[in-house]
Amino acid sequence: MSNIKEEEKLHATNHYAYYPDEENIPPYLAYGFRPIFLLLAPYLIISMVLWGLVWNGTLSIPFMNDTLTWHIYEMLFGILTAGIMAFLTTGLPELFPGMIPFVGKRLKIIMMLWILGRISFWTIDITGIWFTAILNITMMFWLLWFARLAVLDPLQRHASLGYTMVVILGIEIWFFASQLGYSIVDGMSILKLALGAIVVLVLLAMRRVNMEAVNELMEDKNIDDIYISRPPLTNLAVFCVTLFSIIEFLYPTNTALGWIGLATAAAILGITSDYKLEDKFILNQPFVIYLALVYVMFSIGYALIGWDILNDDIYGINHFRHFITSGGIGLAYIVVMIIVGWIHTGRHLTSNIYIHLMILLIVIATIMRGIIPFYEEYSGGLYLWSAIVWTIPFMLYIKVFYKFLISPRADGIKG
Repeated sequence: MSNIKEEEKLHATNHYAYYPDEENIPPYLAYGFRPIFLLLAPYLIISMVLWGLVWNGTLSIPFMNDTLTWHIYEMLFGILTAGIMAFLTTGLPELFPGMIPFVGKRLKIIMMLWILGRISFWTIDITGIWFTAILNITMMFWLLWFARLAVLDPLQRHASLGYTMVVILGIEIWFFASQLGYSIVDGMSILKLALGAIVVLVLLAMRRVNMEAVNELMEDKNIDDIYISRPPLTNLAVFCVTLFSIIEFLYPTNTALGWIGLATAAAILGITSDYKLEDKFILNQPFVIYLALVYVMFSIGYALIGWDILNDDIYGINHFRHFITSGGIGLAYIVVMIIVGWIHTGRHLTSNIYIHLMILLIVIATIMRGIIPFYEEYSGGLYLWSAIVWTIPFMLYIKVFYKFLISPRADGIKG
């Protein structure tokens, strides 16, 4: 038994061999994901409350008289920077042994930059677009600098992540240029392009998350098989999402876009075939279902958008797009937060009623938001309750995981 424990501990320390020598690092700054998840969950809850107050007129923030565009920007880029930072600061030391983890005082400083970026956003009518642009673009530049090993890696094993981040940075700069009057392209069109780039980034990141999480799960369950996330399936989905985004930007009214949307849905859904192993059936495992639902939500979103474009009797594209944002991206965030919250605090993947509810409520909230075109007479209630239901999983996350995030690893290892 002692040998098994030593092997488990040795396996866990493989990624932490180059942990900094900085003294007196508090647990909440002991690894990149900790402060991010501690702040991201309450920020999402607070954001939903603030947006609710803005939309019903209780809180007067005009956002440069373009509230909807800035709402979409923050829900895409403001949350994205935190998600990318959590993924990179936690994952890169694993992907590139020898890389020094980002912890302690340095981590505290970069978290303060993210916080300032969020404050500048909510006070943008006072501080101005330039201040918000400088803070948020600086954050993305830092993330790219931190990910430079992925881009410069001679084997190019994870270069696609770095290149996608470069594209996202370019789109964010373009968006601010548009809002400042330096580009004739409207901000909403740029944000739709940004969404496609973000979906590509999520698909690339999910391939790596799947490889770690599913194999970790099978090891815990003593399932004698191996899961492999096949690059061709992800690459096909990435190609289709990219093609859809470009065509939507250039020719948004072309009916060919509808067929491309349906093809994109099929390509993304095809990734779930990876979960069908040769010898073992794992689609009844909770975490496999959670991960698969990310692709299902993306697929439903693109399929409904494609169907809408080909159908003159309905117009609900902006509602259907929430299957991609609130559903796919929202699930990706919460699932990764759950997986990292277990594994990287020295614990095994565990499913319980709270975890089930987190996933289920994200799905329910997304469906409530996405079906508004079919039940317009109930649109007011669906808007309100979908937002409320969507925030509950992050409240549950605080209840379940905060005690882990502010405490040392359960196995006694640094990080």
